[in-house]
Amino acid sequence: MNMAQSSPPKDGFLGIDVGSLTTKLVLIADNGSIVFEDYIRNHGGPIWAVQESFRHLLAAGLTESIRMVGTTGSGRELARVIVGADVVKNEISAHARAASFLFPDVGTVIDIGGQDSKVIFFKDGYPVSFNMNMVCTAGTGSFLDHQASRPGIPIEQFGEWALRSSSPARIAGRCGVFAKSDLIHKQQMGYRKEDLIAGLCMALATNLITNVARGQPIRPRVLFQGGVAANVGMRWALETKIDMKVTVPPHFKVMGALGAALFARERWLETGARSNFRGVSTVASFSAESRGFICEDCANSCEVQEILIDGSPVTRWGSRCGKWEDLSRKSPAKDKQHPYNKAAG
Repeated sequence: MNMAQSSPPKDGFLGIDVGSLTTKLVLIADNGSIVFEDYIRNHGGPIWAVQESFRHLLAAGLTESIRMVGTTGSGRELARVIVGADVVKNEISAHARAASFLFPDVGTVIDIGGQDSKVIFFKDGYPVSFNMNMVCTAGTGSFLDHQASRPGIPIEQFGEWALRSSSPARIAGRCGVFAKSDLIHKQQMGYRKEDLIAGLCMALATNLITNVARGQPIRPRVLFQGGVAANVGMRWALETKIDMKVTVPPHFKVMGALGAALFARERWLETGARSNFRGVSTVASFSAESRGFICEDCANSCEVQEILIDGSPVTRWGSRCGKWEDLSRKSPAKDKQHPYNKAAG
């Protein structure tokens, strides 16, 4: 999914959101309007996904005038190293920034991603608290993806089927394992597909309000963000559960990336500093690799991970003593006689 204007903006700001399942990229102009957006699954890994998004930018002719870059998501530090980002923000900050930018009257943000879900609470347009669900898959996009195959319904049609139901099945939504068992049991009892799907959507909405919001008041305006917001069945279930209208933003899939881009714009306006950005063409074409090794220099036996660009290390982490932060040190992963590589080979 992408869109571009006929010419690059005079001053552009890039936001990258690397999540567990997808990578999102947004380029905005100096007024915050979105010039280009991209949303792809991390099938080839997060490094590949970032580079693929940059190749899409390159194909759109949007290579010039990018002043600063921001990253967010679970892979934000990896993305920072790969592209040379200037601003790194967590997902809560990025989603909240995008929400308040597009809807200054926002009261609550509900974001359901691939592996987690979150609720952000606002007061007078500013985020004041949040809750996340990062332990159980119930209430996340990956759980919906997995369960969609059981009734034989493509996930793209999941929501429409839910809206056909006149009597949603009662599915246990507190735990992903129980929800799966309950769904299978009622499928074997002959429940209609639309009732099972509607029941699953209601179970996930109940899980989110009960286990994620945890009793905190849901205030309008309520924004529904993340890839699951494309599911009209989940939107219906949330509106039914909280008894108020839910707004799906026009750029609901890339709100985290939009927030990261807005933070990059703010940094540039405040400081005017020189960017660390490597450039669109460079990121799109270099050879990037992630690999690990076990340091045997002491009893800690630290597992060190390193990122290499065109064969040279650009960052390492995992060493307790910090000596591998010195990138001039030769990685034992290059040594075929190293015990770790012997075991791996």
